[in-house]
Amino acid sequence: MAHESLTQADVLLEGFLALDTPEGFRAELIEGEIVVTPPPDGDHEDYIELVVSQVYRRSRADMQFSGNKGLKLTSGGACPKNHAIPDGTFAPRERRLFRGADPWMPCEGVALVVEVTSSKPQSDREAKRRCYAHGGIPLYLLIDRDASSVTLFSDPKGDDYREHCTRPFGKAVALPEPFAFDLETAEFL
Repeated sequence: MAHESLTQADVLLEGFLALDTPEGFRAELIEGEIVVTPPPDGDHEDYIELVVSQVYRRSRADMQFSGNKGLKLTSGGACPKNHAIPDGTFAPRERRLFRGADPWMPCEGVALVVEVTSSKPQSDREAKRRCYAHGGIPLYLLIDRDASSVTLFSDPKGDDYREHCTRPFGKAVALPEPFAFDLETAEFL
């Protein structure tokens, strides 16, 4: 009986999906590299809570939030068979994307992903940005603790976003529809 030959990407994906990471750690497959990160520190979680709180209070559309939701990103380009876990994922509540979703769900319908830099900031700044764009996620909010800034990436095309707006902590960042409000960052200081 002939066996189907596996590509290196297939073998890597199988190995990744079989990983048994320690409690609290998370593993992602980004641009052909398995990245394992430890549990986040308190400041990291505080930034996420500040964003979530404002979205729930101020967003024009009702949003659902999932922290650490596994996303299967579109393969191709610089992003072969990627599986990423954003620090935060927002989707319109009316879509109910998270209900019944597999541990690794497709990214169609996701409105915004959020990353707060931590142990591997270049991955958040570069690799994840490219993969989220390639997956067609309309908005990517990067909270860069090293640079003390917030960047909103928008208008994905191919492996990147065509637009970005960076503001230092303390200055507001305009979130477009479906959010339609200015995200205040004064409390990030």
